[in-house]
Amino acid sequence: MPLIDAIPPVRGKRGRPRRRPDSLYADRAYDFDIYRDHVRDKGITPHFARRGVEHGSGLGVHRWVVEQTVALLRWFRRLRIRWEIRDDIHEAFMSLACSIICYRRLIK
Repeated sequence: MPLIDAIPPVRGKRGRPRRRPDSLYADRAYDFDIYRDHVRDKGITPHFARRGVEHGSGLGVHRWVVEQTVALLRWFRRLRIRWEIRDDIHEAFMSLACSIICYRRLIK
């Protein structure tokens, strides 16, 4: 729950109030009423996979994007294992890797 509390508001159009994301996708590990209620209290619609139900809930489509992004970041040897002690250097390498990934996608 601290992770959900740390989600910054999403910026809207200029002059409009800031708001939180509309929905949250999560896997079966979070399919409890206490988590659903906490997310709803924040004004976010929960889309959790149900426990005890076969796969095919449709959440895999959204999850695949995240897993693919993590796999793409592992292409970069410096990011597989974190060798840098300083956070800012590691964050710079992450930004550089994300820029290269986006550039390669745009070329295609």
